[in-house]
Amino acid sequence: MQVEVVTVKFNKGNHGYSFSPNGFDLHLNDKVIVETDKGKDIAKVTKEIELVDSENLLEPLKNVIKIADENDLKLAEQSYERAEKLLPEVKEMVQSENLDMKVISVESNYNFSRLTINFTSENRVDFRQLVKKLAEKYKTRIELRQIGPRDTTRLLGGYGPCGRECCCALGFGINDHVSIKMAKNQDLSLNPNSISGLCGKLLCCLAYENPYYVEILKIMPKVNSIVKTPDGEGKVMFNDLLKKTVSVKFQTESTSEIKEYNLEEIQFEKQKEKK
Repeated sequence: MQVEVVTVKFNKGNHGYSFSPNGFDLHLNDKVIVETDKGKDIAKVTKEIELVDSENLLEPLKNVIKIADENDLKLAEQSYERAEKLLPEVKEMVQSENLDMKVISVESNYNFSRLTINFTSENRVDFRQLVKKLAEKYKTRIELRQIGPRDTTRLLGGYGPCGRECCCALGFGINDHVSIKMAKNQDLSLNPNSISGLCGKLLCCLAYENPYYVEILKIMPKVNSIVKTPDGEGKVMFNDLLKKTVSVKFQTESTSEIKEYNLEEIQFEKQKEKK
């Protein structure tokens, strides 16, 4: 059985979530109010309605309640701004409780019925008293959420070593598994300073770019292997995986020379795919 599904993202969120369009005619970038386990909230349509097999759904779909109107959007903007301005106050309250935690951000849902406080800590924190005081002061439901280095960088933002805004802040890479093998596929220096982002973890872009390098490595000769070129046989010294060129060394008793060839100019035994 197939059911209609629409994908949305919440304010400052990077994950896409599936909801039932509930009969509404929804389009890309529409703002909608949806029902979640934590109450109602506004989200933006990031993928239009599609049919999916119900057996592929991990859990029953919750509904889109309505298309957000001007009043809803205005209320959301006011709630988001109010939550951001509470950051200094919340930090002071944490300090007064002598809690070993660092508050990163304060977020609200669209109608301020829930306040989410994102924090980091190296230890387990008993924040029950803090929650009571926050709920009493702000008259709303309080959620404290401990986050890791990647989410911290995503929320705070910044620029990576490439000079561009961090991938995670733009919505890329946050769900990807990143491994050192991906850096090896790109023939990068394994110096931690060279392959780590602002969060101190492996660069998200390694996972984003890895599929290309996995495929290109299948058609390139191995370094130190012997290949045939228009100028005779030589040893592969370097592969430029982006330009698809191969640097080949020719060695005689008296001379040594390295020439660069396009991939289609050389002949070699292709690598067999591992089953």
